[in-house]
Amino acid sequence: MNRLLITLGLVLLVLGMAWSWVRRWPLFRLPGDLVIERPGFRFFLPITTMLLLSAAISILAWALRK
Repeated sequence: MNRLLITLGLVLLVLGMAWSWVRRWPLFRLPGDLVIERPGFRFFLPITTMLLLSAAISILAWALRK
């Protein structure tokens, strides 16, 4: 568990330091991400992005267990 927390902390640190480059990635603009815009209202549901991030985290957790 300690190794997982340290790894997660380092990943978050690197992403935070590289945020200007990370925000240019096409995440949150993928096909399947729902955006409903009306005057004074915006609804955003990143379905595809959530599935990809979930798969990536699952693979990372599986790799760290071995």
